[in-house]
Amino acid sequence: MARKAKTARKNPLVTAATGVVLPAALAVCLTACGGSHSSDASSPAPTPSGTPGEVEASSNGAAVSVTGAVAHLDRSGDGTLAMTVRNSGTVTDHLDMVGVPGGARGTLSGGKNPKDNGAMNPAGILILPNGSTTFGAAGGPAVKLTHVKGVTSRHTLPLILQFGVAGLVRLEARVTQ
Repeated sequence: MARKAKTARKNPLVTAATGVVLPAALAVCLTACGGSHSSDASSPAPTPSGTPGEVEASSNGAAVSVTGAVAHLDRSGDGTLAMTVRNSGTVTDHLDMVGVPGGARGTLSGGKNPKDNGAMNPAGILILPNGSTTFGAAGGPAVKLTHVKGVTSRHTLPLILQFGVAGLVRLEARVTQ
């Protein structure tokens, strides 16, 4: 003879607390676990330097610098992002997202050597300690941009780069057509 399973009754107070406490705990965990560019997790991402195409950020042993960032775009906003990323830190970092105006993202692809700087792994584009990689170079990683809008009157494109360790970085890439 089969037994009937008892259905659990949910206490309304427990349900309400779960709806408030779990999202708050998740937000705290994501804030604490996600890298920031300094020891102050409430600090905003570094603003772009005075020179378009350059920015630096560091956190938790990673120290990344981006130089020569240029968005090569056609009239429809399609193209690629070229840049050199150097990690002068002591831990491996990776680029896992390139955000463009309007909430769109660039499409990342890795270089040919699966264990070298510029390789794509599950975390993003690999940047080894004391290493660098050039995006857009032959055999290297690439960032494809599609229907990008938001080029400024100074012919720059505001970007957000998300590094796994160094954190969120704002960058103004120069734009060529």
